[in-house]
Amino acid sequence: MARILVDGDDVVVRLSWWQRAAARRGDVRVPLAAVCRVTVEAAWWRALRGDRQRGTWIPGGWSIGTRGHAGGTDFVALRPGRPAVVLELRPSAPFRLLAVSVPDDDEARATAQRLGRTAPRIDTSTRYRQPVPVPEETSGGSAARPLPGGAERRPREERAP
Repeated sequence: MARILVDGDDVVVRLSWWQRAAARRGDVRVPLAAVCRVTVEAAWWRALRGDRQRGTWIPGGWSIGTRGHAGGTDFVALRPGRPAVVLELRPSAPFRLLAVSVPDDDEARATAQRLGRTAPRIDTSTRYRQPVPVPEETSGGSAARPLPGGAERRPREERAP
């Protein structure tokens, strides 16, 4: 099972040998200063966002690897039926979110509290994760959006009455 550790000024997601093979990468290392929020998700699937990119996904089983979305890329090592410790990261980090399953609720809370005390700049304005930005918000707003088949959808204010 993957573990979240603090190694000096870094947060490390240490993967077992078979998780490294499934994720097709080694351990994940991000600066501790990049952690902006730590939460616990009781339902593992709530930590999944975006589309799978690289790694292994077994429906009803493991989800390990990277997932892409409009806000960036997440790294997940999740197993159904277990809580997940979720670390939101600042834009300077290689990932936007790290989500790792832990054996039980007590360990999830203890890990989250330990990381929250260790990280230098935690955002405590809310205890919930921030939503993923939608493409319209990240691209600047009211540009035409392509539809399947090559047509474009114009924003409401540009349409003829």
